[in-house]
Amino acid sequence: MTGLGTSSADAAPGPGTATARKAAAGPLIEVDGLVKHFPVKGGILQRTVATVKAVDGVSFQVRRGETLGLVGESGCGKTTVGRLLLRLIDPTAGTIRFDGTDITKLGGRALRPYRRRMQVIFQDPYASLDPRTPIGDSIGEGLRVHGLGSSTDRQAKVERMMDLVGLSRRIHARRYPHEFSGGQRQRIGIARALVLEPELVVCDEPVSALDVSIQAQVLNLLASLQRELGLTYVFIAHNMGVVEHISDRVAVMYLGRIAEVAERRTLFRQPAHPYTEALLSAVPIPDPELRRQRIILRGDVPSPVNPPPGCRFNPRCQLRAELGGPEICVTSDPALVPVAAGSDHEAACHFRGGGQEAPRAASAV
Repeated sequence: MTGLGTSSADAAPGPGTATARKAAAGPLIEVDGLVKHFPVKGGILQRTVATVKAVDGVSFQVRRGETLGLVGESGCGKTTVGRLLLRLIDPTAGTIRFDGTDITKLGGRALRPYRRRMQVIFQDPYASLDPRTPIGDSIGEGLRVHGLGSSTDRQAKVERMMDLVGLSRRIHARRYPHEFSGGQRQRIGIARALVLEPELVVCDEPVSALDVSIQAQVLNLLASLQRELGLTYVFIAHNMGVVEHISDRVAVMYLGRIAEVAERRTLFRQPAHPYTEALLSAVPIPDPELRRQRIILRGDVPSPVNPPPGCRFNPRCQLRAELGGPEICVTSDPALVPVAAGSDHEAACHFRGGGQEAPRAASAV
């Protein structure tokens, strides 16, 4: 993606680098075996006739101060993972630990303190704003709900947050959502999420509805706020260029499972899973002299109601086709394991994990 500037994670990992410091900080979020199934009702009596396996056994960690990019095709379950982290919906199984505390079963008053510490930036800021409420009041709504500070204190905090995101407290505070552009509305959404001083922010495709030039401004704003406020991001997106720019680590999802997770530079330079290779082959190269051989996946994404047996990617996998269709791909579900011993780079592939090396699909030419 062009016009985004330099990522804060561009330096190679090593002692004393930002990446090393974040790794040493320990996890803020720990997810283990997370499952979310949605029942499908049918018939006159509205009985459960099927189950949508939106998230089906996801495990990962998010370190303090880092940005974990969660990427994949539409319908892969990445937004559902974000909603589960925020406890907006209840998981079917698995555990979610926030700062060492299991919040999976918490509710009501017990969960309320964690609501302040976890916030979300929505994909469509206009749909998440009350059209009848001035944006200054919308930004400060969370402070009123949690009973934080006096009216004067809340007003001062709202004004400071508007300054941080590039909005004028004098001009914009009493205006309504329809009076703002898409980029300005997203800045309002960012201010509303950050006014409670959260530790974790789930960014649910926050720039996908914006023009490319505005995307760059919002992404750079998010990176600047992360450095200034010490935030931890889970950044959900389907645009690989955006994910490459802002993420420290990247997790690739396919059909409710994580297919690969690695440090950003490693994943984009040496992808291990065949699905990741196919995604990266579709990313445009900003150089007319270079060409990349596109990997065209066969067929459509299988239904999450009835996922294929074994590896979920096996019906479309170009590596399986090259290897002559080994039976293990259909009979055994691969675990997410290190690509090499002691590596943080993990892949759920029978032929790309545990130090094994199989022929790679065609890449850049």
